[in-house]
Amino acid sequence: MKPELKKNISLIGIPLDLGASLRGASLGPDAIRYAGIKERLENIGYDVKDEGNISVKKEEAFTVPNSNLKSMNVIVEANKKLCKKVNEVMKNGNFPIVLGGDHSIAIGTIKGVLHNVENLGIIWFDAHGDINTDKTSPTGNIHGMPVASLLGLGVKELKEIGGEKYKINKKNFVYIGSRDLDAPERKMMKELGMNVFTMHEIDKIGIVAVMEEAIRIAADGTDGIHVSFDMDVLDPQIAPGTGTKIKGGMTYREAHLSMEMIAKTEKLVSVEFVEVNPLLDNKNTTAKEAVALAGSLMGEWLI
Repeated sequence: MKPELKKNISLIGIPLDLGASLRGASLGPDAIRYAGIKERLENIGYDVKDEGNISVKKEEAFTVPNSNLKSMNVIVEANKKLCKKVNEVMKNGNFPIVLGGDHSIAIGTIKGVLHNVENLGIIWFDAHGDINTDKTSPTGNIHGMPVASLLGLGVKELKEIGGEKYKINKKNFVYIGSRDLDAPERKMMKELGMNVFTMHEIDKIGIVAVMEEAIRIAADGTDGIHVSFDMDVLDPQIAPGTGTKIKGGMTYREAHLSMEMIAKTEKLVSVEFVEVNPLLDNKNTTAKEAVALAGSLMGEWLI
């Protein structure tokens, strides 16, 4: 991305952490703001409007008896609001950067983008698969279900967010950095033929080869690329402030080179940074890293 391509950016916070087991990701949007994301993007040359936070009524959360979907009522409502907001800012010609929040917010973000970009490629940076449904999830945590919902799988309430007809195409969806997959997720990924680059592939063939192929997949016949970046894709030494830390993640330069390579495609249409949990962090390190990654993705070092 370059400012001359899409000068106006909208920052949208969604302080939702009910999709996860640990509380604290609801503080992520403000932690990223405190780490200076608006100023960083303005220094690159963008005009940045902070749209504030989507309201989340956590006090109304409950889990239906005999259900394996925790706090679904509040998660659905928050994602509907997010979808509407993303759609609104894109209709106004702005580039949305969504600040999470746990990864369940990807449903609302991507549904909002799909209202504006019909053929959407997605690059999903995550240690996990997030492709469980209510039938396969061992925890009932909805932050492990957004990919399934966006593919049109799982319960109707999640699929209906933003309109059930809006779905992602598995052909143009690619995982980067996977290394902690539930057995049912592995099975589903194989059955669906999902594009997956685990840490094994990154170690074996290198991040440049992985990203070249990931970009090819996401760009093939699409009108734009969305990046969904879960901070737990990074090694915990770089990003300690996230709720599901898994050793052996991406390095600082692997992550930044990935962002820079996507920026150079000039096909980026939206992005979200999720799973920043300041309660688990060290001096806001993880939020600062999210800001630095946003800088690289938006063309900070490109000439």
